[in-house]
Amino acid sequence: MDDGQTNEKTLRIIMPWRIRIGLILSTVGLLIFILGARPSVFGLDRSPIVGFVQIITFLVGLGIICIGGYVSLVSLWGKEPRTIKADIGLRLVSTGFVLAVFSGLTDVFGFGSHPLPGTPYFGPWQARGVEFGQLLIGIGFLLLIPIHRKLRAKEKSRK
Repeated sequence: MDDGQTNEKTLRIIMPWRIRIGLILSTVGLLIFILGARPSVFGLDRSPIVGFVQIITFLVGLGIICIGGYVSLVSLWGKEPRTIKADIGLRLVSTGFVLAVFSGLTDVFGFGSHPLPGTPYFGPWQARGVEFGQLLIGIGFLLLIPIHRKLRAKEKSRK
């Protein structure tokens, strides 16, 4: 490495387009998530319950948010190796998404209170499971932020 300094040229040339792609993916994922979670925002609410199509739609949106956030935050690292904290963050994002998917689809898998062939129903326990998965995803994203650069800059300014 080069005595603690980041390669600014690499960050300027290569990383901005990856960051933009990740942010665009996250925004598209958010719109898809909102379409599944609250279709009334787009004037599409036709049912008083949250059904299978809505569950799949907001889970797909959540997955796209996770991919976009990962691409953006990993791009901030540039060519530097990620720390163990960042790797743990990536695994928390993955684990949170898997937990959200399995919590949201428990009726489809036959574990919920309304197993197939009945209509899948997104109940309060499933909502709590998805919310906990989203919490894990958020914590994972926070751990992926490269804070070490600012800490190095502060240490250099003190010297």
